[in-house]
Amino acid sequence: MTIKDTPEEWEIRATETPFRGNKTSVRTDDVVMPDGSVVRRDYQVHPGSVAVLALDDTGRVLLIRQYRHPVRQKLWEIPAGLLDVPGENPLHAAQRELYEEAHVKAEDWRVLTDVYTTPGGCDEAVRVFLARDLSEAEGERFAVEDEETDLEYARVPVDELVRGVLAGELHNNCLVVGVLSLVAAQQGEGLDALRPAEAEWPARPFES
Repeated sequence: MTIKDTPEEWEIRATETPFRGNKTSVRTDDVVMPDGSVVRRDYQVHPGSVAVLALDDTGRVLLIRQYRHPVRQKLWEIPAGLLDVPGENPLHAAQRELYEEAHVKAEDWRVLTDVYTTPGGCDEAVRVFLARDLSEAEGERFAVEDEETDLEYARVPVDELVRGVLAGELHNNCLVVGVLSLVAAQQGEGLDALRPAEAEWPARPFES
């Protein structure tokens, strides 16, 4: 038995979109179950996201602290953002987010991991990149607005982040998945064995 996620789509008898927001929407599907019954499923339709675990040459991870209204907390996170354009190359989006949120560029990019954030209720797919060989970006800083006007920054050693994750002190999905994947890769075949930055992503197909 191969432990690997596989594509599959059950029959949909009816579908509607009761809510459309600025970036996401809510869809309701009537889905045929294996026993023939039909069950209604509501879920958020999401364009997808990218996140960047930026690792400096001293082994520290670049973090951003941002207010997140739905959970009423300020969370430590890694730079991330939406795939605003359908079919957008995720590497280009990740490079843009690292520049806009942290005014940093990186020379070495690899795919760290791909995840579905909440597959029981949302179709959001996130590609988490590893970025290394960091330097300050050129030019003026990106103009921020709304919650981003209150951002805080830090560079934190990986071991400290692992401790915070396991202690229940750090909760952002991309930070948790990214840091633990980084440690697993370091203890496995090494970071240079990670997938290339332009690796295929079936969840969000793109053009190079």
